[in-house]
Amino acid sequence: MKEPGRYLVTAALPYANGPLHIGHIAGAYLPADIYVRYLRLKGRDVAFICGSDEHGVPITLRARKEGISPQKIVDKYHAINKKGFEDLGIEFDIYHRTSAPLHHKTASDFFRKLYEDGEFIEKEEEQFFDEQENQFLADRYIVGTCPSCGYDQAYGDQCEQCGTSLSPKELINPVSALSGNKPQLRKTKHWYLPLDRYQEEWLEEWIDSHQNDWKANVYGQCKSWLNQKLHPRAVTRDLEWGVPVPVEDTDSKVLYVWFDAPIGYISATRAWAEEKGKDWEKYWKDEDTSMIHFIGKDNIVFHCLIFPSMLKAHGEYILPDNVPANEFLNLEGDKLSTSRNWAVWVNEFVEQFPDKIDVLRYTLAANFPEQKDNDFTWKDFQNRNNNELVAVMGNFINRALVLTKKYFNRQVPEVKELTDYDRVTLERARAIKNDLEDRIEHYKFREAVKIAMDMGRLGNKYLADTEPWSLYEKDPGRVATVLNLSLQLAASISIVIEPFLPFTAEKLRKFLNISKLDWGLAGQSNILEAGHEVNKPQHLFQKVEDQVVEQQVEKLQEARRKKEQQERGVEPAKENISFDDFTRLDIRVGEILEAEKVPKTRKLMKLKVDTGLDTRTVVAGIAEQFSPEEVRGRQVSIAVNLDPRRIKGIESQGMILMAEDAEGRLTFLSPGTKTQRGAVVK
Repeated sequence: MKEPGRYLVTAALPYANGPLHIGHIAGAYLPADIYVRYLRLKGRDVAFICGSDEHGVPITLRARKEGISPQKIVDKYHAINKKGFEDLGIEFDIYHRTSAPLHHKTASDFFRKLYEDGEFIEKEEEQFFDEQENQFLADRYIVGTCPSCGYDQAYGDQCEQCGTSLSPKELINPVSALSGNKPQLRKTKHWYLPLDRYQEEWLEEWIDSHQNDWKANVYGQCKSWLNQKLHPRAVTRDLEWGVPVPVEDTDSKVLYVWFDAPIGYISATRAWAEEKGKDWEKYWKDEDTSMIHFIGKDNIVFHCLIFPSMLKAHGEYILPDNVPANEFLNLEGDKLSTSRNWAVWVNEFVEQFPDKIDVLRYTLAANFPEQKDNDFTWKDFQNRNNNELVAVMGNFINRALVLTKKYFNRQVPEVKELTDYDRVTLERARAIKNDLEDRIEHYKFREAVKIAMDMGRLGNKYLADTEPWSLYEKDPGRVATVLNLSLQLAASISIVIEPFLPFTAEKLRKFLNISKLDWGLAGQSNILEAGHEVNKPQHLFQKVEDQVVEQQVEKLQEARRKKEQQERGVEPAKENISFDDFTRLDIRVGEILEAEKVPKTRKLMKLKVDTGLDTRTVVAGIAEQFSPEEVRGRQVSIAVNLDPRRIKGIESQGMILMAEDAEGRLTFLSPGTKTQRGAVVK
């Protein structure tokens, strides 16, 4: 197969409405970075493109929730996520924005070309309208009961409980997420992309042509959609936040985000090319370019069916060669959830573990959900760090450098004579490099990271088998050969781990006192010349202790408990107090003798309470839920040693203890059976 002249690699544009978690990273961004780093090591011409998806309803919902403008929301999260990618070593050529003027122009021009070529279907339809807010409602602005599972908070496009794709009119008892009112149906005009026609003309045949080279999960999902038959899909929406529809008399209409967002790859490439003095069209319109989209499985339909249809309809663009989509990553056996805070957030991880970035990259790569959903656990994170990175790769590098310092004063010794075992070891190193190359080029990154680690295993075994520490006195020439080959393997490791562990690769190069090496040198026996001086040995990795794992798991469990409490309407616990503070509170069983409502108030009731110590007046906020007749003669718990307070001119000499549920309903905390007045509550 002919090598492409250049590569255009894109990673799905993340919504700028919240921070990134490890599920996002494992889905699209780390696989893409591994692939691009490999291509660059081979000297390939690559444009690595990404950016923030800054339009769409999730942005406006987040802005409404926080009480600020959509622009402030996208500015905030664009900066957070851009830094998060940089901290993880994910090196895009550009991280652009769909709110940028260049993107608005690019998307508008793209729409206008299809519009003028007559590609769209124009039709009028009924859409839900919120009369109070005076606006049409996008799918995510409508909430109702899912017809499939009965979940009462399903959105107009999808039920997040059962995953069923929906349309707003399928919801039972739909209401506006803006006002809570029942929406009305009103007519509005929109433009549609005729996917059904494209399916018949070319799309299905094109998908079938990729049956053998696309991942089974990607091809299978595409065929599922095609078997159900595609339908025209709207490319415009009645909203104010987004790229305005470039047609006259279309106020408050914007390009639908699924149409607008993938064009962001094009506008980002244009921005990068302008900055670097390159020709962006070669990356999008030249058949000698290989275009690869890295995405999560929720984006398969858009990148394999809809975006190619847009590009084909435009007529000037190439189509993607591959769309290696991953499935979903779970966390500790449970689905990642931003709403439940069941996540490992990138910014928090980087802050807590700045020296463990590559450990995270390694653990995620080893658990990529390439064909089915997979799981990240903190225990696996610890085991892979301690048992593989520390015990295998780190151990080999440290021993090779320490022995070189001990016997040859940090100078790479000269090879004296190769044994058959030495030759077999070198052949195995070259085979590892070739196997790794094959896996990466076929997007099998889980296998690839294991093979990359095999270079460390090979070095570890080589040192263990040859035992240079026991040979020096009787055969220093043999030790020189063993350590030379060990250092050559260490240099090869710095190459093959670069796509997966870039920070570790850089650290190892500093140990070896070398610059970044080309991919073709991996597995060779002459990377380091005899006499080359290496630096003082240090440890590549540090162990992760049990306490760290326990803390992270407990942090997740605490987040789950807080969310469950919120859902039940339970307030979080207050700050701890000392036992002595608690014992100072004097709570007694009292009996209400008299009760009357406080004039000109809704909630207050004046009570006369026998505490067993005395009879005193207490003002309580219970009048909305209890009548004076209901409370007279009731035994209650009363705090009797509080300082008196004047409430509406009445001196209140204590506090009645009550429970309040999520709906605000009050319940007296009373003894289960009649108890002596003045009994102490402990």
